[in-house]
Amino acid sequence: MQTLKDILVNVDTRQILGDTAVPVSGLCIDSRKVAGGNAFIAIKGTTSDGHAFIEKAVNDGAAVIVCQDMPATTAAGVTYVQVKDSSLATGLMAAAFYGNPSASLKIVGVTGTNGKTTTATLLYQLFEKLGYKCGLLSTVQNHIHTEVITATHTTPDAISIQALLRKMADAGCTHAFMEVSSHAVHQQRIAGISFAGGVFTNITHDHLDYHKTFDEYIRVKKAFFDGLSADAFSLTNADDKRGMVMLQNTKARKLSYSLQMPANIKGKVLENALTGLVMNVDGVETHFSMIGIFNAYNLLAVYGAAVELGEDKMEVLEVLSALRGAQGRFETYMSPVERVLGIVDYAHTPDALINVLATINQLRTNGQRLITVVGCGGDRDKTKRPVMAAAACEHSDKTILTSDNPRSEDPEDILNDMEAGLNATQKRKCMRIADRREAIKVACNLAMAGDIILVAGKGHETYQEIKGVKHHFDDREELAETFKTLNK
Repeated sequence: MQTLKDILVNVDTRQILGDTAVPVSGLCIDSRKVAGGNAFIAIKGTTSDGHAFIEKAVNDGAAVIVCQDMPATTAAGVTYVQVKDSSLATGLMAAAFYGNPSASLKIVGVTGTNGKTTTATLLYQLFEKLGYKCGLLSTVQNHIHTEVITATHTTPDAISIQALLRKMADAGCTHAFMEVSSHAVHQQRIAGISFAGGVFTNITHDHLDYHKTFDEYIRVKKAFFDGLSADAFSLTNADDKRGMVMLQNTKARKLSYSLQMPANIKGKVLENALTGLVMNVDGVETHFSMIGIFNAYNLLAVYGAAVELGEDKMEVLEVLSALRGAQGRFETYMSPVERVLGIVDYAHTPDALINVLATINQLRTNGQRLITVVGCGGDRDKTKRPVMAAAACEHSDKTILTSDNPRSEDPEDILNDMEAGLNATQKRKCMRIADRREAIKVACNLAMAGDIILVAGKGHETYQEIKGVKHHFDDREELAETFKTLNK
């Protein structure tokens, strides 16, 4: 068992009261989960302050307390460590506690507003097909080679990340691919990880409920690249107007990919259809199973990262051509009789929704109507609600506004916020049905032979959170089941 001294090796400590030779059985940031011999780290969070639970942690057997503010009274036999930043200390301590697993893995982090999950998942699928044992940390699933672990956050807490990386290293994994959310960067959840590379997809308005301003959101994303070492690579989307900004201060090798601007990795879309993409990538024409311009960017990012990691470009393109991407990202279903095409997509930001709608509109033929079912989550950024409703109505023949995860909010209030963004013309082709299951059924019944239904916002999610309770709900299941019962 490691001692406190062992796991404090890289931490900026201000004051230590007690014995640093004390053995530490585990690390904990949730006072409800403290076990005997643990080090409890008090973090000042956005909704609660871990310092308020120090006494409880001591009573439950914590041997060590790590905090930014020393408590007024201390308990005998407990070591107290004051640090400059508890969040940063958590990541560094966790890395040391689990034996710095990232040192034996090639880890690539993917950040951006849209495309993180698809890009990270494609990298995982690609390198597994190339014969490597790999790990994946994503919104949809975490993988330790072939073992699947349910994901609860885009990026888990720092202790959970290091524990998962340790399991990956112990399982013989050589590579790991992970989504890096802005929350994770801001909260230092990736502290202590040695990245082999970082990928930037794009940035649009999102999470302003947390970051408050778009400039702060950009700064936090950029901080990920600022922290990369000179041994790593940084790969950015040159077509995003803030893409090159991400690389301004990084020590890592600077690379870019693009469909339009000059870049290290250049792609050109030759054909974009419901059967897939045909692209010229670095001078090689390749057919991909995936659909849409947004996936063209994801594929370029994956290709660029793989080649930078030392893989043969022809072999990479060959394997990539058959991959399907992440669950709930432009997943398609076909009704058996009327041949109505259903698409389920996680698009939950204005930009993501517009991208998906634009892709569908580029691909549909004359006479094919597009019916969109969309909602917005409760207790989140309200500014995007009217924008998303307007986008859906503008680019669809019919729109049904419905619930997403209303959480603590009244669904009707959310729908009111969405409807406020519509003009008179848009309102005429829009309806509101708060019950999401009913909204999907109505969309299916409105569809005629050959039409397209987009169910947007939840994608891979298998629940709907209402008044703090998660109820099982899966857009893919609902769409498939409704298709089975259609009698037209």
